[in-house]
Amino acid sequence: MNRLFVLDVPENTPVAKVAGQADGVLVDKLGPYFVIASDRSIVIDRRATGCRHAVWYSCVAGLAGGRIVQWDKDALRVDPR
Repeated sequence: MNRLFVLDVPENTPVAKVAGQADGVLVDKLGPYFVIASDRSIVIDRRATGCRHAVWYSCVAGLAGGRIVQWDKDALRVDPR
């Protein structure tokens, strides 16, 4: 399972919301984090989140079972290992 951890603060809520709209992606909570999980790649479109660049580039708190292959002004993509 490919998991992306995002701190649960108001600024990051749109990241979890947009991620959860994709097929096969589950969003849950673990302590103070959103856990965004999938057996496939997790792809989050920055513009769809409405996040400004400073929030976008600071939203990732951790990974498990995956690696970031894209994190630019357009999207965040985490592929399973």
